Amino acid sequence: MQGITGGRRIAAQFLAVMLTLIARAGLAADYPSSTINVVVPWAPAGIIDITARTIGAKMASVLGQPVVILNKPGAGGMLGADAVARAKPDGYTLLLINSSLNMNAALGQKLPFDVSTAFVPIAVAAKAPMLLIAKPSPDMRSVKDLVELARTRNGELVYATAGIGTPAHFAGEMFSKAANVRAVHVPYKGAAEAMTDQLAGRIDFQFANAAVAMPHVKAGKVIALATTGSTRLPLLPDVPTMAEAGYEGVQVDQWVGYLAPAGTPRPIVDRLSDAINTVLKDSSVRDALQGRGMVVDGTSTPDTFGTLMRSDLDLWRKVVKEAGIKLE
Repeated sequence: MQGITGGRRIAAQFLAVMLTLIARAGLAADYPSSTINVVVPWAPAGIIDITARTIGAKMASVLGQPVVILNKPGAGGMLGADAVARAKPDGYTLLLINSSLNMNAALGQKLPFDVSTAFVPIAVAAKAPMLLIAKPSPDMRSVKDLVELARTRNGELVYATAGIGTPAHFAGEMFSKAANVRAVHVPYKGAAEAMTDQLAGRIDFQFANAAVAMPHVKAGKVIALATTGSTRLPLLPDVPTMAEAGYEGVQVDQWVGYLAPAGTPRPIVDRLSDAINTVLKDSSVRDALQGRGMVVDGTSTPDTFGTLMRSDLDLWRKVVKEAGIKLE
């Protein structure tokens, strides 16, 4: 009797799983049938917001449904991320975020979700490298020049960041280790303030967002010594990567990517990934994003993006541990 009861229980569980799969397949077959919301966890007009709107306009045409951008700023991007983590996993609420998701986790912040399990990766929209910039000087033409000056000044050079635990801070710590130099870290309350003091000559160097730094580089107000990306920037083809400059250990190629709540059916995830990559092949979209200092992807899959996210999290945890970075 017990065997029969156990068999019925297994059969019931199997039936429940099959019904769930059938329901999900039906949902995916009709997808999308209504508006898709893309949450940007920062205020409007930032680089992620502009990326979302640039891609979203074309996504609507590819998918045949409106794509609405919702800005949910707060807690360094984690407020909006949490809203998506809690959303219904049906493909109608997505998150566009960057590597800060993993950086916050690596810093040991108490997040309301587990970054490793709360989301399903969809596609990488682009990579957002930084530029190592310095005060213009006849003797400052390369990363090697900066390293020699830092050693001559014996730790007196000052470098700025947008704050402790920011991408610029991670890059600065990686550079200090790779080049075996010391410098005074001055964390500001934001990138704008750090750039203001850089332009005023009060800062010796910094790793700055390429989109923010490029206008000043082109105006000759600062000099770009290298990019932290894996490839050179299309708009600054003469600026080497940090690896080309001799410092392979300094690669901060921030990803900007789309995520969905955990549990979103794979057919829907694949549909979204294909749509995003189709949009990224549009020359007008590529030109718009590259014009803001980004490197467009357009070839990622949910699986390759998942692999990238895992390796990215491991990297930042290693940097935090070795540099002893702690939030104040």
